[in-house]
Amino acid sequence: MRRHQSSMLRGPILPSVIAYAIPIILTSVLQVAFNMADMAIVGQRHGGTSVGAVGATSSLIHLIINVFIGFTVGAGICVAHGVGGRKDREVSRTVHTAIPLAVVCGLAVTVIGIALSEDLLRVMGTPEDILPLSVEYIRIYFLGITFTLIYNFCAAILRAVGDTKSPLLYLGISGALNVGLNYVFVFWMDMNVEGVAWATVISQVVSAVLVMVTLMRRTDSCKLYLKKLRFHKAELAKTVRLGLPAGLQSLAFSISNVLIQSSINSFGTEFVSGSSAAGNLENIVYFSMNAFQQAATNFVGQNVGAGQYDRVRKISRVCLGCVFVVGATLGAVVYLFGEPLLALFIPGEPQAIAKGMERLVWLTLPYFLCGMMDVTTGMLRGMGSVLAPTILTVSGVCVFRVVWILTVFAQPGMHTPDGLFVSYPISWGMTLVAQLIAYRILFRKQAARNAVTA
Repeated sequence: MRRHQSSMLRGPILPSVIAYAIPIILTSVLQVAFNMADMAIVGQRHGGTSVGAVGATSSLIHLIINVFIGFTVGAGICVAHGVGGRKDREVSRTVHTAIPLAVVCGLAVTVIGIALSEDLLRVMGTPEDILPLSVEYIRIYFLGITFTLIYNFCAAILRAVGDTKSPLLYLGISGALNVGLNYVFVFWMDMNVEGVAWATVISQVVSAVLVMVTLMRRTDSCKLYLKKLRFHKAELAKTVRLGLPAGLQSLAFSISNVLIQSSINSFGTEFVSGSSAAGNLENIVYFSMNAFQQAATNFVGQNVGAGQYDRVRKISRVCLGCVFVVGATLGAVVYLFGEPLLALFIPGEPQAIAKGMERLVWLTLPYFLCGMMDVTTGMLRGMGSVLAPTILTVSGVCVFRVVWILTVFAQPGMHTPDGLFVSYPISWGMTLVAQLIAYRILFRKQAARNAVTA
């Protein structure tokens, strides 16, 4: 761990950020690739209807789990601050609080997801021809959600101390297993979306076990002892305090995405299939950019804990520059090769592919704005401010999109895919500007306070 810590607290910043981010990017690309394989395999075997059925569940899944995923952000920030300030006892207590929290949250999500999924999918206007398949898929998916949360909590802890390679390795193992099981269940056993769902659940179990074993084998303050698992009041309170705003922000995003998915559903099954396939391509860009948000959160968090504000300023600039380059480049590549990539999911359906391209033009080309917005969120969270980015993002992205759907998109001339998707880049740009202003104000206050107490 000391080697990873020194790369955050000392030495050249750009090489350290890139070295930290590359395994996360590869992890994310692998994750997206495996998810794409899910849809491609079921699409090749059962057609666009099954692709649409799986894709129609994504916004609802995120709606239900994102509040709890936010707590992983809180756990990661707690560990990063503790490592930077050399508070080993606090780090250890955070680790042993995080796992029980993941289990409790996972069980809650399972119950909520299974009980409410069908009604919520109906409220979203999921087309009747794919609704039964969507319900079947999502209910099986939620059976394994506890293991998903355990993996995410443990991965957040490892990344907070600089270990981004272990999550990559374990995701690669579980993802390869997922793809293999997809072939077994869908092609050999002739299962439909339920086969894809069970393959996902099994792979989630494997990834959770592997990442917990890694924590158990560590020799530092992050070492996990199963007999010490319990809720520590102070660390639980801090994790919730830092993580709840992030979770509520994600929840607000999910609510707006549910409304957007409902709007997409209004264009029919063909558009749902094309949009679902396009969403998988967008995820490659998004999760690659998200690596720099995680870098910003943890690099800034450790250096704030160490009181190194000159380095915090440099880290922020490096992360913003990196996410711009990655977002702009990957966004352009995905759009340029969009048609053949979409055809992997929905072969022989040119109309659905055309619908997918309508989405890509508005979301992938300006996607770097979203990446820069997220990095600024990470910078603010790393400094310990979780409320400000939540308010700004919810207002600038979620509320804006909901108002857009209810007003502009509702107009007859604007009730089109273009009229819906143009709201994305507008909201990203506005929120980015607001968050940069907030970061500048917060940085000056904290740096001045640190100079006085130093």
